[in-house]
Amino acid sequence: MPGEPEQLACDFMYVHDEIVKKVRKEMPGEDVLFDLSELFKVFGDSTRIRILYCLFASEMCVCDIATLLNMTQSAISHQLSVLKKNKLIKSRRDGKTIFYSLADSHVRAILDQGVEHVTE
Repeated sequence: MPGEPEQLACDFMYVHDEIVKKVRKEMPGEDVLFDLSELFKVFGDSTRIRILYCLFASEMCVCDIATLLNMTQSAISHQLSVLKKNKLIKSRRDGKTIFYSLADSHVRAILDQGVEHVTE
């Protein structure tokens, strides 16, 4: 019937209740899984990944990042906004200049794990 979820067919009819219960307890809640999915979408853009790698090396302003990546300041500012909204970077003002840096060590750990995975 339209609108109803499809039933998954199993090759056998025995459900391992204890396994299902155990995994259900260990699964994060739907809100957490949704937020995690949104976070990984942020990592789905190579420009944002490149910016994060720049910030691994040093705190930088928009002009520095734009020069390094050979992109416009506007394009970099847009991506920095996405990264900041998702709490992956932080900023500080020094006079008229805003400097960006990684929000915390988790950001580097996430990317290090990703690089390790894709280079195995």
